[in-house]
Amino acid sequence: MILPDVPLNILTRTGEGAMAEPLATPAHFGPSGLAKMGNPISRAAMRISAALHAFPPFLTTIILVIGALVVAAITHRILLRAVPHRIRARHAALDAFVSRTRGMLFIALAIILLSSVVPAAPLAAATRLIVLHILSAAFIVVLGWAAIYAIDVLSEHQVSRNRGNIQADVMARRHATQWQVLRRLSHVVIALLALAAALMVFPAVREYGVSLLASAGAAGLVLGFAARPVLSNLIAGIQLAITQPFRIEDAVVINGQWGWIEEITATYVVVRIWNWQRMVVPLAWLLEQPFQNWTRESSELIGTVHMHVDYTLPVEVLRRKLDEIVRATPLWDGKVVVLQVVEALPTTIQLRALVSARNSGEAWDLRCYVREKIIAFLQEAYPRALPRQRFDFSGGTPPARGASEESPLAEAK
Repeated sequence: MILPDVPLNILTRTGEGAMAEPLATPAHFGPSGLAKMGNPISRAAMRISAALHAFPPFLTTIILVIGALVVAAITHRILLRAVPHRIRARHAALDAFVSRTRGMLFIALAIILLSSVVPAAPLAAATRLIVLHILSAAFIVVLGWAAIYAIDVLSEHQVSRNRGNIQADVMARRHATQWQVLRRLSHVVIALLALAAALMVFPAVREYGVSLLASAGAAGLVLGFAARPVLSNLIAGIQLAITQPFRIEDAVVINGQWGWIEEITATYVVVRIWNWQRMVVPLAWLLEQPFQNWTRESSELIGTVHMHVDYTLPVEVLRRKLDEIVRATPLWDGKVVVLQVVEALPTTIQLRALVSARNSGEAWDLRCYVREKIIAFLQEAYPRALPRQRFDFSGGTPPARGASEESPLAEAK
């Protein structure tokens, strides 16, 4: 016997002296009426179920499920081929999204088709309702998952447009920081919304949630206090995305540790220290503590080289040598080169060389290079101008004021 099309509200429950009321309606089964009996798949499933009425119920159910999965696989293959390859090759973001969500699309199609055939399966009314609720919750989770993938693909596409030397480009670092922070925050928000929506599909959970809201009071205060560290870090992430006190690949000094901002998440920051170690710093703590940002407005830096030399060194000669040294290396950006006497100590004078570079890494290398070359120059040309201690063993009286002494440098010559 072929059963006619039967609406979903045939599943009813009755109470004593009460009229029959629908046990389940299309609105119960997820977005867009996943379990509507009016669609062709539902009608076909109902006819197949009627044709297999002689089979055991579990076997009929397995046949319907397998049939739904086969149709889902065929539809999945058709949809993937519907997007021409040339269009995907022209739009990198679309190609990346299709590639990442290939398996997710099959899961979504399988959920939709299973939701259409389950009402026709020979199952108990309560079992059928539970299965449909589970499928609806799974569909909501898949939608949230797809939204997270879409945001990931969009953010990666936007950041990849400024791939060059990100340390030398302030706008590129600002752009990358905004997208990374917003990406992490959106992951948290979408995951929470999807989980809440999936749980609200189940009537028991929905009623429990309403009762919790009605009796929030002190429990809400306790939960809010317990979640304060997480919430403070999330708020700090939003503040960071807006104000941007530091950005991706900024050179910073935090608690005496010098490094670069490598990653910014919704709750913490990863700093790549100069020796390749990673320091993980909570966002809320970092925004409340002072730190140094060497590349806040520009990646260019002025490096300093301090040296102690003897009073006999001709500073002007060394100044010309410094200019020659920096012009011979590509580490110098061609802007700043200065040599000054900054301190006169009892036995030596202190020199400070200022040299500029395009970023913090090149500034460090340039400082080391200048220091090595100056030491080599002094060892070769003015060895007696290196720092040394003087002792007088003559026991005589000091020379009269105005008397000249032969310079140690002259003796060396």
